[in-house]
Amino acid sequence: MMELPRISIVIPFYNCEYVGRAISSALNQTYPNIEVIVVNDGATLHTEKINPYRDRISYLKKENGGTASAVNLGLQHAGGDYFCWLSSDDEYELNKTEVQLRTMQLLNARMSYTNFNIIDENSVLQKAMAGPASSSPKDFYSGMLTGCPINGCTVMIQSSLFEEAGSFNETLRYTQDYEMWLRLLQIEEFHYIPYPLVKHRSHQRMGSVRYQRELWDEFAGVRDKYRDYLEGKIRTS
Repeated sequence: MMELPRISIVIPFYNCEYVGRAISSALNQTYPNIEVIVVNDGATLHTEKINPYRDRISYLKKENGGTASAVNLGLQHAGGDYFCWLSSDDEYELNKTEVQLRTMQLLNARMSYTNFNIIDENSVLQKAMAGPASSSPKDFYSGMLTGCPINGCTVMIQSSLFEEAGSFNETLRYTQDYEMWLRLLQIEEFHYIPYPLVKHRSHQRMGSVRYQRELWDEFAGVRDKYRDYLEGKIRTS
C-alpha cells in the first residue's frame, strides 16, 4: 500500500496562553500522517501549557527573533511533503488537513488556502466564513493590493516549493506571510478552498491589534515592492 503524504504543522509560540488548544487541535487531526513542530521563540510565559504534549511533538527552542525566524526553524526540521502553519492562538478544525489535502489532490494543486471562522477568547463563534472569497483571479490579485486575503493558518503548501521561493523574510515582523505568498504566487497558483477549516481567535492581545499601525506601514512597503507584479496580473486576468 502506498504511504500517505506526510504533513508538517509548524506552530510558532511566544507567550501565548492558548498554545495548548492549538497543539491539541493539530495533534487530533483526522488525517493520520502528520508531524507537529512547536517552536518556542524565546517565550517566558505559558511554556507549561506545552508540557502535556511533549512526547507527541517535536519541540524546538530559540532566542526571540520573531515569527518568521520561528517558522523558518520549523521548516528546517520539517520532514513532511506538505507544510501547514498554525498560530499558537488559533485552532484547526479536526478535519482540516484531511479535507484540504484531498481537495488539493483532486485539483492537482501544489498550494491552497481556505476560509475560516472567527472565535473569541472563550472559543465562542463570532463570525462564520470570515475570509474574503475571491470570485475571479482579478478579484484575488486586486485584494492582494489592499490587504492579504490569505489567512496564513489556512494554507497548505507543497514543501518543495520553498526550495524555489526561499525562506520567510526575517526582517519583516508582521507581514512575513504576505511577502511569502507574493513570492510563491510567481511560481505557482494559490487555489482557494471554500470551507472554514480554521478557527481564528480574535482577542485584544493579538499582534494585529496591538501593532496595527506598524503592521500597515510594513504592509505598504511590501505591497509597493510587488505592485508592478500585482498590477500586471490584474491587467491580464
